[in-house]
Amino acid sequence: ISFSGVDSSLSSLKNCQSYINTGMDIATHVALDLVESYNDVEDVNTMENVMLEYAAMDRELNHYMRAIEETVNQIKREKPENIPNLKNLVKEKFTALESMNSDSDLQRNEKYMYFKDQLKEMRKQYNDEAIEQIDEDIAVTQSQMNFICPITQMEMKRPVRNKVCGHIYEQDAILKIIQTRKQQKKKLRCPKIGCSHSDVKESDLMPDEALKRAIDSQNKQ
Repeated sequence: ISFSGVDSSLSSLKNCQSYINTGMDIATHVALDLVESYNDVEDVNTMENVMLEYAAMDRELNHYMRAIEETVNQIKREKPENIPNLKNLVKEKFTALESMNSDSDLQRNEKYMYFKDQLKEMRKQYNDEAIEQIDEDIAVTQSQMNFICPITQMEMKRPVRNKVCGHIYEQDAILKIIQTRKQQKKKLRCPKIGCSHSDVKESDLMPDEALKRAIDSQNKQ
């Protein structure tokens, strides 16, 4: 049995997944823009609902691709004499996967979790602005301390957050060290003093858009 047509379909579905990811990135940026412009909470909540809709689409797409892959693998293993009805087999597996859906699945979507984390950080930055009105010098100094990369000891331009330990570094600096350690076949301990995380990976790094905006805002002032 030739599965070239199936492979082509899977490739197209993976392209659809990249469009969903792009949509979620845009929704995150719009929500941060709304917080930055002190917009209504209701508007931000609307963007959160958009994110959950995207997460639901992503889950459905993942289940469909998984159903196809499992069906193909099953046929390759069993090598039946008669060609089975692929459509029915895929539908059966897909329905079984969808029947286990729960709302908590969407809450655990990586892009949605990133969205919530960035919103929290953004709101924290803007609450800090209110503190600055009370004691500007102390608040500004504290805020600027958060802008310093633990590797370069300079203000960050493209901060990335380690989703394992939560520490933040300048993107180019941490990637350079990761690459060096990789060539030496060694693990990289988190460069933040006192952190016990001993295996920093590139895949664990996420852009910290909220912090980048806070740094840019501070520099404009």
